[in-house]
Amino acid sequence: MLEIKNLHARIAEDETEILRGVDLTVNAGEVHAIMGPNGSGKSTLSYVLAGKDDYEITEGEVLFNGENMLDMDPDERAAAGMFLAFQYPIEIPGVATMEFLKTAMNAQRKARGEDVLSIPDFMKRVKAAAAHLNVSMDMLKRPLNVGFSGGEKKRAEILQMSLLEPKLCVLDETDSGLDIDALRVVSDGVNKLRSPERAMVVITHYQRLLDHIVPDVVHVLSKGKIVKTGDKDLALDLEKHGYAEYIDTAA
Repeated sequence: MLEIKNLHARIAEDETEILRGVDLTVNAGEVHAIMGPNGSGKSTLSYVLAGKDDYEITEGEVLFNGENMLDMDPDERAAAGMFLAFQYPIEIPGVATMEFLKTAMNAQRKARGEDVLSIPDFMKRVKAAAAHLNVSMDMLKRPLNVGFSGGEKKRAEILQMSLLEPKLCVLDETDSGLDIDALRVVSDGVNKLRSPERAMVVITHYQRLLDHIVPDVVHVLSKGKIVKTGDKDLALDLEKHGYAEYIDTAA
């Protein structure tokens, strides 16, 4: 589903190179975890996949279901089935969460040539998905992420993911700022979306998230390159021994 070949990327403003030859293949039905120290390029990789224009691709390619993702605008990537859950979801004053969800869902349906949802159909879907994530209807009436706690913001992100039903889910440090109860709720929401037709890339520093969202494959990203790949036991090893070995490997 996702194939990244020799991907190099730099910050557009100052030309600082962040990604230095990333190779990654993620098949449908798989969950891949990407771990690594601060500054290794994990979030940059997620932004590049989403099409954030703060970065320039200097080499390599990214294929999404065989199509060149780098030729797509961010909205085209979303319509094709790519979703990014942010580490720090931004607040959007003046835009009710419910209205945001309806607009996003119908924009993607239009892009795929599908009929827009009627209000009753939309409400039925939202209420069912919100119930699974402990998202109240009062929360959905509030401006998107405005005044939300860290846990509420992350639940709102997973609610969006549930409703948009993407093919490729990229979660950028979704566990950041969550207490153990919120982590469990968010993880349960993610696990409900696991399917043979959907792939997930979970970016995290810590093993604790992977206790709840158990990956099929774990990668270590260091200094802009994947330097180690293994199964879920690799995450346990990282928790025990840290990243020092892999920082040296990438040097």
